Amino acid sequence: MRRAVVTGGPRPARAEEPLRDGGAARRPGEAVRVRAVLFDRDGTLVADVPGNTDWRRVEPMPTAREALERVRVRGLRTAVVTNQSALGRGGLRWPELRRINARVEELLGPLDAWVVCPHDRDFGCRCRKPRPGLVIEAARRLGVRPQECAVIGDIGSDMAAARAAGAPSVLVPTAQTSAEDVAAAPMVAPDLLSAVRAVLGERT
Repeated sequence: MRRAVVTGGPRPARAEEPLRDGGAARRPGEAVRVRAVLFDRDGTLVADVPGNTDWRRVEPMPTAREALERVRVRGLRTAVVTNQSALGRGGLRWPELRRINARVEELLGPLDAWVVCPHDRDFGCRCRKPRPGLVIEAARRLGVRPQECAVIGDIGSDMAAARAAGAPSVLVPTAQTSAEDVAAAPMVAPDLLSAVRAVLGERT
């Protein structure tokens, strides 16, 4: 798979470097422990198929199942935070979305929460990434603070939503990820398993 090439800009951290929090306010000296991992869906857990309404077209991304199993074994909670504006535009129905999400769990195992924004970018909601609403709501459902969640995604809006919520984040670029998004990411990993290892503090 062709990856975006970084040209100029600040150097993002590599997956083997320490994962830092997203800048949330906390008491001096307070360590923030990651207790949950929030995954983008399309392009991160499963291949991005624009306009998909068919559960049969769901295909896991490389290392996705192994990455999720590693998170579960370590006792962390899991959630998906995903923009699905086709719902608001009428191109996707809720039963179709639920069947697609069910297929994701059939392939990758159970997730603790699904948090979906159905709005188009012009709607002005607080949930659509890059706004922090999905991250904040996922944390609430999982019973943790937003800064105790690590967000893993494939584009800049995933990183921006995490930053706005005060959560650490890791970018896993695909061929669709822009060079600007890679350069701006706080941490970049070559695949989902490497991203999870970074979140867990493991050496790759």
